[in-house]
Amino acid sequence: MAYPVISNCPVCSKTMKVKKLQCSHCHTTVENDFELSKISLLSQDQLHFVETFLTCRGNIKEVEKELGISYPTVRGKLNDIISSLGYETPKKSDQDEKKILAMLENGEITPEEAIKLLKE
Repeated sequence: MAYPVISNCPVCSKTMKVKKLQCSHCHTTVENDFELSKISLLSQDQLHFVETFLTCRGNIKEVEKELGISYPTVRGKLNDIISSLGYETPKKSDQDEKKILAMLENGEITPEEAIKLLKE
């Protein structure tokens, strides 16, 4: 039985490295310090979101429907994943804040979601 590779140390939470690779057919073994890909650093929830996002071809409306979450939640999850991969997320502009307030006024998001988005 194969287990998924853990990317963080269960003791200190630092990033783990792969030390050994072995062929399941001929049992050839290679030992060295191998780094995990950035994608392997994502949580199971983040990986599920990425898979859904990709199968929806990046269409946020489809992701909303598929996961049953709101637009701000999709954007928030996407920003969290971008940060987890080591990239900077764009800072909110005045235009973004106006958009969030308009969504709140139109009843598209709850006050709690608006607060969360404005704090991000």
